Amino acid sequence: MKKKDDWFRIALRWRGSVVPEVLPRSLLCGLFGVFIYILHISNIRVSLPILGSIIPNIVLGLLLVFRTNTAYERFWEGRKAWGLLVNTVRNLSRQILVAILEKEPRDRQAKIAAVKMLPAFAIALKLHLRSESINSELAANLSPEQFERLKTMNHPPLEIAFWLSSYLQEQTQQGKLDRYQLNDMIQLLHQMVDVVGICERILRTPIPLAYAIHLKQLLMIYCLSLPFQMVDQLEWMTAPIVALISFTLLGIEEIGIQIEDPFGHDTNDLPLDNICNAMQRNIDDLIFITGV
Repeated sequence: MKKKDDWFRIALRWRGSVVPEVLPRSLLCGLFGVFIYILHISNIRVSLPILGSIIPNIVLGLLLVFRTNTAYERFWEGRKAWGLLVNTVRNLSRQILVAILEKEPRDRQAKIAAVKMLPAFAIALKLHLRSESINSELAANLSPEQFERLKTMNHPPLEIAFWLSSYLQEQTQQGKLDRYQLNDMIQLLHQMVDVVGICERILRTPIPLAYAIHLKQLLMIYCLSLPFQMVDQLEWMTAPIVALISFTLLGIEEIGIQIEDPFGHDTNDLPLDNICNAMQRNIDDLIFITGV
């Protein structure tokens, strides 16, 4: 898994942020503040204290809501993709076991080997998304030759999809599967490969760095300015109240950070291990039922 960047290092980062573009406009607003101050010391009533709390709260709230919604959309899209993969694996395994004819005793073993490649595909995709190397999880579903070959592949899920496609084509050529059944199975295989593309798009399209930096900067400024706003009225209660408000706001941002990449090992990530194990159990049950 990729290491998460330090929170303060991102918040104080210049390169990749919008600071160079926004700073001149901010200085212009500051000059406007000087103009208002001059009016104030000239005894012209320009003070509107209510704006000091309402406007920052609205701006910060909108940013946090957008951040969280964007992260949850990525999380939910990943969950839908894996849900589609589960259903597709069930459908394709059922069709392989039922539709392909067994003319010789070895045909049964070939079908079982092909069906076992379906949970292997899911496990290989899980490892691929986590940037982990091929491990013993795949050994039970592949032949020793396939297992060793997969270790040399840059994209193991696609290699397994290729093996499945070759198997289906071979069965058609041998007259064990008709063209219409082949087309249906190939479409299901296409759906499995589409899931790979969806997951890779989520993984490789992070939240724009400038947005992440600016939100952290705004959070830091807001949290550090809270004591100045509260100390006159709250006195000794300032510290716990500031800590509580900061905990709430920083917690909302951290939720977005944790779920924006839903394929890792964090507690709030998708339970990919459990999903793969459930697929494995489904395949084992199907093999047992059709073998009785």
